[in-house]
Amino acid sequence: MIVFWFLLIALVVVVAAVTLAVVGGGSEAVLPEAEPDRVADGLPESRPVVRSDIDALRLPVAPRGYRMAEVDDVLDRLGAELAERDARIAELSAAAAPRDAAPADASIDLTKDAR
Repeated sequence: MIVFWFLLIALVVVVAAVTLAVVGGGSEAVLPEAEPDRVADGLPESRPVVRSDIDALRLPVAPRGYRMAEVDDVLDRLGAELAERDARIAELSAAAAPRDAAPADASIDLTKDAR
């Protein structure tokens, strides 16, 4: 019977302690501001992303894996930069094409003159 009363008193003390911890002691105990749950992606903003930036990138892990929103943000940024690079490569290729075609046309013209 003594064990029952001891366990009952211990249970009441634990419940009271948890209640006080949750309530926080009224208006005097102010909790500090919580830090944001998301961190910056670590990719440079001032220059294009290079391979070493991707190799050094570490995304924070959540209890069930990676945070989908952070991974989506990083992938969106990488996709946009790759699209920019592809457009620039296409632009430079188009600008270089007439120069490449001119010497080929000149050599064809030379063979016509040789006949």
